[in-house]
Amino acid sequence: MNNIVLFDMDGTLTEPRKVIKNDIVPALRELCKITEIGIVTGSDYDYVRQQIGSLLENTELRYRIHILPCNGTKYYPPPNIANKEYQIAHQVNMREELGESNFRAIIRYLLQRQHLLFVYDLPVTGHHINYRGSLINWCPIGRNANDNDRKKFIEFDTKTSNTFREDEINGFQVRIMRDMSIDNIVIKMGGDTSFDVFPKGWDKTYCLRHFKNYQPAYFVGDRCERNGNDWELYEALRYNGRAFKTSGPKETSKIIFDNIIPSILKNKE
Repeated sequence: MNNIVLFDMDGTLTEPRKVIKNDIVPALRELCKITEIGIVTGSDYDYVRQQIGSLLENTELRYRIHILPCNGTKYYPPPNIANKEYQIAHQVNMREELGESNFRAIIRYLLQRQHLLFVYDLPVTGHHINYRGSLINWCPIGRNANDNDRKKFIEFDTKTSNTFREDEINGFQVRIMRDMSIDNIVIKMGGDTSFDVFPKGWDKTYCLRHFKNYQPAYFVGDRCERNGNDWELYEALRYNGRAFKTSGPKETSKIIFDNIIPSILKNKE
């Protein structure tokens, strides 16, 4: 059986919301010689193309890279000679899973919270709620935020021991999960400035369903704390020494060379 090495995107292969840099390509190039690579992210396919498009045009890599947007609830297998473009092979629908009334209740709650955020001295830029078919991304300052806007929010979010986003997660759990009895829903921190909301079981462990014949699986991510959107996949694999927390692309390269490649080669002996 083949191996699969799964990577988060923002904060792992790229800086948050930035285009991938060439520094990490040598490590990925060496890795793809011995294994398949999967990129599992809360972002949708269009953001993946924006941030790592140059990697996907590298013919040495593109035929070994699986794209797994929205926590892997969408799946784009590598192209082949006959079909040179990435095409979706799997997707699920959050509205159908939750039911229309529950879905609308969640959107209504997020809109109410967005309105209340005007009491804080925070940037408000636009594109705050993004429904991606299988999850909702809520970004209080907006996906249109520039670097200064993002920096201001991050400083605000982390200035107390119980952060703003942790408070919002707690409030969501009380209002939606307890008071409204919508218990098959999860909210997680998505990157540095947003939240991901999705049905239970549609976290990043969902992506493993696509790789039942790829063992063992490895994972590298940066949001591996309990409220982070990498936590479930990190927890699923870390007890076998196959999950790694990273601080950014530079450390990810080091993990590939120092940990993952030696482990895969040892298992092939």
